[in-house]
Amino acid sequence: MKIRNYSDFFKSRTYVIAEIGGNFNTFQEAKKLILAAKKCGADAVKIQTYQAETLASKNAFFDMENTGKISQYKLFKKYQLSLEIHKKIFNFVKKINIDFFSTPAHKTDLDMLESFGVKIHKIGSDDAVNLPFLEQVAKTGKIVILSTGMCTLKEVKKSVQTIIKFNKKIALLHCVSNYPTYSRDVNLEAITTLQKTFPNLPIGYSDHTLSTLSAKASVCYGAKIVEKHFTLNKKAKGPDHKLSCNPDELKELISSIREIEKMKGSGVKMPNATESRNIKNNRKSIILEHSVLKGQKINQKIISIKRPGWGIEPKHFKKILGKKFKRNLKKDHVLVWPDII
Repeated sequence: MKIRNYSDFFKSRTYVIAEIGGNFNTFQEAKKLILAAKKCGADAVKIQTYQAETLASKNAFFDMENTGKISQYKLFKKYQLSLEIHKKIFNFVKKINIDFFSTPAHKTDLDMLESFGVKIHKIGSDDAVNLPFLEQVAKTGKIVILSTGMCTLKEVKKSVQTIIKFNKKIALLHCVSNYPTYSRDVNLEAITTLQKTFPNLPIGYSDHTLSTLSAKASVCYGAKIVEKHFTLNKKAKGPDHKLSCNPDELKELISSIREIEKMKGSGVKMPNATESRNIKNNRKSIILEHSVLKGQKINQKIISIKRPGWGIEPKHFKKILGKKFKRNLKKDHVLVWPDII
């Protein structure tokens, strides 16, 4: 599914984003990742657009399971993408017909992405409460997908209010900013909370767990967007490879999501077309336990409730007691209303 309009996010098909930012350094590596994600069935591929100088001070450090203690500036400097690589990537994705966008981290990054004509801006959880930046992104008029890791509901409300003053095209992703995230911390019920709080916005899920289970489960909670990190080698050096899907895993994830979408159905509780034909065979009716004569009165000893289900329904059991048979009938006969006076 390609996103042509904001309304596309409200369709029954879940929009799957393969996040490759941080998992490559060269255009050739990016090209391989993008082609692999498309082959797996991803709807979109996303990168991260930043410059270490405008993202982190020399006093900022990571101390996470996937990075250890390390200078944020040095790490970002290593993985930042040049303007030239951006140009090559954006020119390439135009040829293969897949949605492609990025997460800007600064106004200069935003301006560069705007020059490429992107339709979507993804905001990472680190900027979810950066209200001045959210305003700048909102003013572009492009769709804004906002990750909400590390946020309280009150903070999310304030961020949405900030964006919506300039731009109503907002989607929210429940996210836990732990790298990796473990099952005990996933909190998929937060998707329901966001749906209730923002009933007019598409709500999705950005996954940082080590498996695909929570991403699949999020679709059962109604996630309209699922974002998952993607790599060609989970053992490669870099902070995100460990918590990324490889091609086999992404393909299986997307296949499972499509199956779950079929399983969700309409929500209307009624027999479906294939189930309806089983009603006559698999439900029960009132059956004769003994042969009877015309005019004989009906009592509890001569009738019982058994399959099949095309006769008088069990709910009428007491109603027919004391009535008479119109004709002679044999044992195991399935009673129908014309049999009774």
